[in-house]
Amino acid sequence: MSIPERRAMVERPAENLSVRRQCALLNLARSGVYRPGPVTGADDLALMRRIDELHLKWPFYGSRRMVFELNQAWPRHQPQARAKADARDGDRGAGSAPRHQQSRARPQDLSLFCCAA
Repeated sequence: MSIPERRAMVERPAENLSVRRQCALLNLARSGVYRPGPVTGADDLALMRRIDELHLKWPFYGSRRMVFELNQAWPRHQPQARAKADARDGDRGAGSAPRHQQSRARPQDLSLFCCAA
């Protein structure tokens, strides 16, 4: 018997058996009985469908190449994707260099570093 079928057998306001005892008898986790399953959005379903299509077409592609192919169909310049990327990158922006590659500010007056004679 599958897990969803066993979950359907659990009676919430049971007279004789508690939910805990019913879950133990049916070999179910109580967390799966109390908490409803997550609802997958239409955008996520479309993305998963596209990933499946790409994987069937090119099963040897790795994750980086798969991301490249996905961005060909759904570019990042879409407003909601751009807003998420901006929020993730913060004030740095997506086009700027990483902090370890940015040039440091250098003093213009080098006489400060010379010994006074």
